[in-house]
Parts: sequence; structure tokens; C-alpha cells
Amino acid sequence: MFLQVFDEEGKDVTPRPLFHPDPNTAVPRLDEALASSGDFEAAAAGFLSSFSAHRASGTTAGSGSASGTCGSTSVPKASTAESTPDEAVDLGAQQDAAIGLPDVQVRQEEIKEEPAKEDLDKRVEICLMETETLWLLNVPPALVSVESEDAGRVLERNKMYVDKCGNRFRKIFGEKIIQTFHGAAKNKELQCDKVSVEDKGTACSPTVWPNAVPTGSQKEDASHSALVLASEKFHQDLFFLERVLMQNIFQPKLAAYRQLPVLTDPDVTSGAGGAVAAVEEAKQKEHDKEKEAFTDPPVPSDRKKTLEEVSPPRLEQLWSYLCDLTDGHNVSNMAWNKVNPDLLAVGYGAFDFQGQRRGLACCWSLKNPKWPERIFRCEFGVTALDFSVASPNLLAVGMYNGSVMVYDVRSCSDAVLLDSRDSSESPTRPVWQLRWVEQDRGAAGGDKRERLLCISADGRVTRWFIQKRLDCTDLMKIKRTKSKKIKSPGGKGRKIEEEISPLAAGMCFDFHPKDANIYLTGTEEGLIHRYSCSYQDSVLETYRGHKGPVYKVAWNPFDTDTFLSCSADWSVMLWDQRAQAPVLTFSSAAAFVNDVVWSPKSGSIFAAVNESSVEIWDLSISKWNPVLSCSAELGVKFTSVLFAKNTDCLLVGDSRGEVGVFQLPNLAAPGGSKPGA
Repeated sequence: MFLQVFDEEGKDVTPRPLFHPDPNTAVPRLDEALASSGDFEAAAAGFLSSFSAHRASGTTAGSGSASGTCGSTSVPKASTAESTPDEAVDLGAQQDAAIGLPDVQVRQEEIKEEPAKEDLDKRVEICLMETETLWLLNVPPALVSVESEDAGRVLERNKMYVDKCGNRFRKIFGEKIIQTFHGAAKNKELQCDKVSVEDKGTACSPTVWPNAVPTGSQKEDASHSALVLASEKFHQDLFFLERVLMQNIFQPKLAAYRQLPVLTDPDVTSGAGGAVAAVEEAKQKEHDKEKEAFTDPPVPSDRKKTLEEVSPPRLEQLWSYLCDLTDGHNVSNMAWNKVNPDLLAVGYGAFDFQGQRRGLACCWSLKNPKWPERIFRCEFGVTALDFSVASPNLLAVGMYNGSVMVYDVRSCSDAVLLDSRDSSESPTRPVWQLRWVEQDRGAAGGDKRERLLCISADGRVTRWFIQKRLDCTDLMKIKRTKSKKIKSPGGKGRKIEEEISPLAAGMCFDFHPKDANIYLTGTEEGLIHRYSCSYQDSVLETYRGHKGPVYKVAWNPFDTDTFLSCSADWSVMLWDQRAQAPVLTFSSAAAFVNDVVWSPKSGSIFAAVNESSVEIWDLSISKWNPVLSCSAELGVKFTSVLFAKNTDCLLVGDSRGEVGVFQLPNLAAPGGSKPGA
């Protein structure tokens, strides 16, 4: 029996079966199907109950219609013609129990619905889910990542495999020595024409390829050249060659410096042609111009003969110590080596705070005036330096930051031998002067020991002990003083010096040439104090006269009771240690006097440099005017001066880093005359 279910609108909504039996197979009856499976019975009962309920609702809704349709349920035509509507309902109810699921044939029709306008505005959520991955073929890889957990195990297995292969190879093969016969030598003779050699030359210009790549031979040549340039033998040969060239170039000037006769080549003199004569004449003119710049102004012709007979002193420049490294640096101090008189140490550093930069300490030799023998690069400006007497290879250097360093000039490197920054008592302000002084070990002992002493702007005279490191102790603390007048019992008043608490900045000091326990100090307030190492807490004498900072004090090496001082008040003063007032005052220019030094050959000659000129004074000739004065170039300031030891020469340092060497051929003969005698 086939049933169709229609809704109120006449659409077929008959349920479709989930199982379509094969028509060729026998369909089991309903009682057998229900007896064989309880699950199938429950499914059929639910299906039929829903079907009966739907049918009953359809009958009730359509009982008033004239057609044979009852609600949404229709029956075959044979049943409709023989029964009334009520009977049809009873018949349908009786047939529900007898209808089996296989007997119901369901047909579904397509339902075409047009969506309403409200449905188009509704939000539809669609959820997509990924199905489970199906592995059809899984082949494990032969490679393992280094970061994986099995990396260590795989590496160990590979190593074991390599070892196994190596052991297997050694078992199969072995080393054996085999001797063979050499082949018999054969002589071959060839006949050819004579090879002719000709010398030919050509001129060409070098071609520079911008993107050229050097060949193998060029690389080998370059590496060989680099090895040659870096070899010690090449540097030694170059050093000797440089010495020879410098001696040939500066031979006349070095001979004049050492007061030796100047040698001339007779071949060059006799065979000189017009070109050579012109070159010599040009050189002579240039030399004459240099002389005019450093000589006195011309004199009238009627006095020429008298001046030639007297031969006044002249200042002739021989050469200057200057190179690209020192150009532009201020020359702060100079010192000769105590054993080698040809070795000069020069310090380069600014005196003011604003012009500070890295300093230099260079050792120059007469054998090469164009480049220093040793170069010591310092972190701060160099303000003082001096060579040791007991160990001439030691060079002590004082700097603007208050540190003191000791270098070994025998070493080719600029490494520091001793550094005061390791000491907690090191000065904290600029070290303006330092000296190596030989002092007695004690009152009972007769031997002497060399000490390194320095004076700094923090008001301290410091003594250094050289052991494994630099340690220091204060020899004297310079206190500010003021004069106080007291009355004596006789009714006369006298002045005494009274100390006040703040320390005075020390600018310079000098030790007595005969008694190393006595020394002088110059201060920033313009006073000069005389101290003794035996009385560290008292001042022996105070000398007043300068109105500005005292830049230099120097004992007379011949008359040990007198000393010189120079100051920023434009003056140089001559003192006697037994008098508190200056004996003589020298002032010739309105400029700071930066340095003063006695001549090592005469007790009446000294040199002084101010910012604008260098002056040579001879007190045996004049006490009012210098015997020689030379002005500096425009924009250049003279900063330091030093006499040569074994010759009549003067060294002058300036603010551009140049140390000029000047000859003084007509100074007074050596003698021990006192100043002003």
C-alpha cells in the first residue's frame, strides 16, 4: 500500500525511506522484521506514530470539504468510493498497525521556495571544520635537525660509522717501501744558431686600470715587498742610511755648532760651472737673509771698521728641531741628557687650561735634526721634564693633570716605566717643574742618593721614591704669608713673615749648586721663599719684589750667593740671598718673561725670553740693556730657553713647536766673574 502525505498548501511532504531494498530480493514481512530486531521495531513505531498523528490532524482540519481529501491525507480511489469519511478514518487507523516500513514507498519532490525579503537581511553563520588527515604513505626522513632531541644520538652513530670504516680501511691496506731502479741517463745534442742580444729602450706612460685585479705574480711580489719592509735588517740599514744623509746635509752647520772648521769638497769647488755657481749664490743670499733677521740693525759706514774690530755678539740660526708631529704644539720645557750632550729632551704642552690637548715628550739628537729619536705620547700636556743623573736612560715627565711618569729612552716603545697615578698622594694640579737632585742619605752618611722632586700648583714640593712603583711624600707645603711689623727692644721696627692657612700655588724651584738641602721656590703670588730640607716646617727667608707670578728661579753656578728670577710683571730680577730686596731689575719689553737661564761659561751672562723676543745679557758690559735681542715672528711667542753645554749655542722654544738652535760666536771667554763685577 502506497501513502502520500500533503501539507495545507498541497505540497507532497511524504517522508523518504533511509533504506531502499533491492527489488530482486524477497521483502521480509513486518512480523518477522519486528521479531528479529528490537531497534528496528522502535524505529518503525516512532515513524508510524508520527505518521498517524499527522494524518489525524489533517482529517480534523478538512472534514467540511466536499472533495475526497481529508486534511493532508489521501487514500486510493477504490477505498474512497466504498467508504464514508468516518469509515475512512477507522480504516486508516486499522491499517496503521498492519502497514510495515518496507511496504511504504516514499517519494520526495523538490521544494522550491522563494526567500522572503526579511530572510535576506538575516545573518547566517557558517562554520567550516577540517576533516581528519588521512595518511596514505608515511616514509620517515633520513635527515635530522640539529636542534632536535635525536641530533646527539645521530651524530654519535655517524661518528661510530666513520671510525668503523677507517678501521676497516687500515686492515685492508698497509704501508710498504718499494725500491726501483733509476732510468739510464741519455745525452742529447742539439745544433742551433747563435742567439744575439740587443739592448733596446722605449718610453711610455703608465696606464692605470681602475678595476684591474692583480695577478698571482703581482700578489707574490707585493707580499715579498711587505716582508722586506717589515724586516728588522731593512730598518737597520735604513737607519744607517738616514744617518749618513743627515750628516752630509748638515755637515757645515754641525761643524759650526761644535766649533770645528767647515770642510769643502775641492772637486766640487774647482769644477763648478755656471749652474753650480748660480745655485751657490742663491743659497748664499738666502743665508744672508736669515742672518739679517737675527742680527742687529745696520750701522753707519764710519763706525763699520770699529765694530769689525770689536766683533759684537751675533745670533745666527743653524737649524731648528721641527717635524710634522710637533708642528703646532707649544714647547713647554727642555733638558739635556747628563751623559750624552747630543741628546735633547723637549716637552710639548699648553700652559693654559683652555688650550689643553694630548702632549708629547720627544728626544732629539744632533745626528738627525729632522725627526726625533724617541717619541712618547702622553694623555695630557707635558709641563716639565728632566733626565736622571745616576741613570741617564730615565726621563721623568710632569704633566698638566698633576701626574708624573718615568720613561726608559733605551726602549723603542712609548710604554710607561713608572706611573704616579698608582699613588694616592700624587699631586692633583699641574706639575710646573721637576728635578733629579743628589742629596745626602743622612747627617752621618757621606754618600749621596738621587731623588726626584717636583713642585705643583697645589702648593706642594713633593719627593718621589722610585721602587717597584712611584711613591711620594711632601717635602714642603707652601703656605701663603703676609708681612708683619714688630718693634724690637731698641725701638726699631722689623718685618717678619706670618703664615696664613691657604696654600700658595708653586710655580718653580731650584736647588743650591753646592748645598742640595737649600732650595728656592717661586709662587703664584709673586713671592720667593728659601727653604732647607732639614727644617721642613719653617721658611728661612722670603724675598718680595715681583708683582706677578714667578715663572723661574735660577742659582748662579759661579757666584752661589746670587740668583735670578723672572715673572709675569715683565721683569727679571737679580737677588742676593743675604738681602730681601733685589739687587738689580732688568726690564726691556712689555711682555711676560717666561724663562731665564745662566750661561754655563760665565757668571755674568744670562739669557731670558719673553713673549716677543729673546735677550742675551752680559752684566760685565751693560747692566741696563741686553747685548743682543732678537724678536719673534708675527703670531709666534717664545716660551723657553736653554744654553748648550759644550759650545756657544742657544736653544729657543716657541709656541708653534719649533726649537731653534742659534750660534753665539763671540761670547765672553769662560770665567768665574761675579755679576756686576
